[in-house]
Amino acid sequence: MKAQSDELFVRFHVNGRSIREEEQSYDSIREERESSTGHRCFSVYFSSPIPGEEVMLEKQLTGHRVDRSICAWFWDQADSFKSLPVIASPTHYLFQIVRDGITFLACTQVEMPPLMAIEFLCRVADVLSDYLGGLNEDLVKDNFIIVYELLDEMIDNGFPLTTEPNILREMIAPPNLVSKMLSVVTGNASNVSDTLPSGAGSCVPWRPTDPKYSSNEVYVDLVEEMDAIVNRDGELVKCEIYGEVQMSSQLTGFPDLTLSFANPSVLEDMRFHPCVRFRPWESHQVLSFVPPDGQFKLMSYRVKKLKNTPLYVKPQITSDSGTCRVSVLVGIRSDPGKTIESITLSFQLPHCVSSADLSSNHGTVTILSNKVTCTWTIGRIPSDKTPCLSGTLALETGLERLHVYPTFKVGFKIMGIALSGLRIEKLDLKTIPPRLYKGFRAQTRAGEFDVRL
Repeated sequence: MKAQSDELFVRFHVNGRSIREEEQSYDSIREERESSTGHRCFSVYFSSPIPGEEVMLEKQLTGHRVDRSICAWFWDQADSFKSLPVIASPTHYLFQIVRDGITFLACTQVEMPPLMAIEFLCRVADVLSDYLGGLNEDLVKDNFIIVYELLDEMIDNGFPLTTEPNILREMIAPPNLVSKMLSVVTGNASNVSDTLPSGAGSCVPWRPTDPKYSSNEVYVDLVEEMDAIVNRDGELVKCEIYGEVQMSSQLTGFPDLTLSFANPSVLEDMRFHPCVRFRPWESHQVLSFVPPDGQFKLMSYRVKKLKNTPLYVKPQITSDSGTCRVSVLVGIRSDPGKTIESITLSFQLPHCVSSADLSSNHGTVTILSNKVTCTWTIGRIPSDKTPCLSGTLALETGLERLHVYPTFKVGFKIMGIALSGLRIEKLDLKTIPPRLYKGFRAQTRAGEFDVRL
């Protein structure tokens, strides 16, 4: 990327109203900052996903301005680009991700590494979700100025700069009731700290210079999601695990940690936090790193081509004379050694269904008032019977048989085990502080677990 020619901007597309007052308020803050520091701020686009609607917010990330008409072109072609992360328009390269119904769009007029733009958009989405306690249209609008300030610090002249949440929290205070009241009383809407974060002068920018704790603690969590597809014959078409190694570190000074696995050969498609030294992993499959302070994601990974799932789902639907008979059995296929909890089964009722009468011998069945979604909450599998959902669906007048069958989505959670088989062998500190506490946990939950008919 060349700083002189790159045009990279971010557009967040959400439904909503105009926010001119907040934009004018931030403009005054921006001018004050520019006059005092000489820092050039950029702009971001927030626009409605409905073509032709007004652009709500714009943030250009380089000096060369990209015309907002690219948004109109994107939405005109949106149906063709739903699953494409990289899009080539006649004049630009576009990059998109979708989080919680919000489309994050970046654009450039020169060639650049696509993963760089996509990873930056993912970091923006993660940071906003972390700051705002979620990610939706109302939260973004209510915290308009903080979103502006975060983007100012996360990228500089088209280059990603500060994306570590722990450091950003030292620079920009997260929104809370006290800060909102103070901004109303004092008239100062800025949340930017007057001092640099303590890690700014360190050779390790993601960690404060010298944190101190009376009790030194480090905890490691293996959090896994199972994605699976089962076809109408009950055969497992796809089964893989997406996992994350999440850590919480409260250690004094400058700790140097190594984390090793008992079976690292099962891992594929690894992504590491910037703190991880790549050479020890490449040579010995050992994670060597100086951790950020607080909670962070150390790495993510995939484990592919698993042979079975912990649950089986056996749906049967027969239709004749305008009525469908439904029967669904759910049970344990292979005992993981831990209790399977929070089991749910949901499916969309076909549009041609006029009414539904469903019940179960265990758990509760809920059909939304619009007769679109049916959710069966099972909880745990009882030892004395197999949970069964049964009932009838009435088709619209004139239809004899059901021609479109639903897809059943399975949810579950298992605490204390990683179904991928990944096991942590040990966590070592080169400089062990006094009274060190270490802890390890694992959990697996359902991701995109679909059973098709």
